[in-house]
Amino acid sequence: MELLSLVYYNTFMPNCSGVCVNKCTVQRRSSMECRKRGGVQVAGVAARPVQVDLSASDTSKEGSIKWGWVGIQGPRTEMEDAIVLRVDGLNNFTYAAVFDGHAGFASAKFLKDELYKECAIALQDGLLLESNDLGATREALRKAFIETDRKLISWLEEVNDGVDSGSTATVMFVGGGRLIISHIGDSSVVLSRSGKPMEITSAHRPYGNSKVSLDEIRRIKAAGGWVTNGRICGDISVSRAFGDMRFKTKMKDMLEEGIREGKWTGKFASRIKLNGDWVTAIPDIYHADLGPDIEFIIVASDGLWDCMNSSDAVKFVRSQLRQHRDVQCACEALANAALKRNTQDNVSIIIADFGRVPQEDGPEKEQNFGSEIVQATATVGIVTLGIWLSSLVGQELGR
Repeated sequence: MELLSLVYYNTFMPNCSGVCVNKCTVQRRSSMECRKRGGVQVAGVAARPVQVDLSASDTSKEGSIKWGWVGIQGPRTEMEDAIVLRVDGLNNFTYAAVFDGHAGFASAKFLKDELYKECAIALQDGLLLESNDLGATREALRKAFIETDRKLISWLEEVNDGVDSGSTATVMFVGGGRLIISHIGDSSVVLSRSGKPMEITSAHRPYGNSKVSLDEIRRIKAAGGWVTNGRICGDISVSRAFGDMRFKTKMKDMLEEGIREGKWTGKFASRIKLNGDWVTAIPDIYHADLGPDIEFIIVASDGLWDCMNSSDAVKFVRSQLRQHRDVQCACEALANAALKRNTQDNVSIIIADFGRVPQEDGPEKEQNFGSEIVQATATVGIVTLGIWLSSLVGQELGR
């Protein structure tokens, strides 16, 4: 498959409330029409180039699904996010991924290619996805993530690119009327179902009162770690990620460094009993059937969700699509809205549009009582399955 790197630099300067080390920039269209190059619908990239992989013959469509994506650098010293979109190679399933790196771009850069390769191998080039064997699919994705993490850590040690480098990953597989998500970190996936938001994933953070956060804190403590001010060892605020070898293979070195720097005493460190990774790459895996009431899917890094809730994001994108039906323009406008709300992070967004948002001059479809019952049942099923899969992961970690 031929891969394209699509980079344009038609930018504008948004208003920022904080002091930016580098000025924020985001791609802007000169008109509502999507620019095209070589027959490929081009998406916006900001400030620093973000590699996005697309088939040369693709027009950003998968059947009736249209894809839009954008990555922008906010008030950060470096663009550390990456986006990957592949519409072939997995037996008619599209692979869409958002990586949110930290301590540099190295980990996200590595994951752009390597995670897809491992997923393709584990999923037998998509045969498992098509088989609808959820147990086998879940185990395959778990193995793919663990193996990719092992390779990333080995590569980081080889190139001596630092023990701090890491990245979250939220990956979607869309096809055959189904959505499968493999997720670590604090990016999020939200569905619009008849205009109402459905939050599918939960952020892996060692703070807050949600079930997932409390489970993460318990897991970290059971492995010998501790949480201070919402951060593992007072350091990192995400509890599942690729890389971050300080909290995996280099924990003893990290503890010794903390003694030298006066972060804790030798007596304190001597009481730590290492019993597993404090930051893990084991994913939560979710499955949902994409019924006729699903309008679009948003997957985005926390640079969006930290300044906009899921309800506002769905309303915003829906309004955009009702006006002009252009998912790429809607994607870029959503990123611009995050900048206007003074996001303090980079923003990466992918939107899958199923073409079901009513036009602006057309009436909204009324829902009858029966359809509402069906939708409510579907929601309960999705949430229950997500919790079940997460609990299975927790049980495995506790063995």
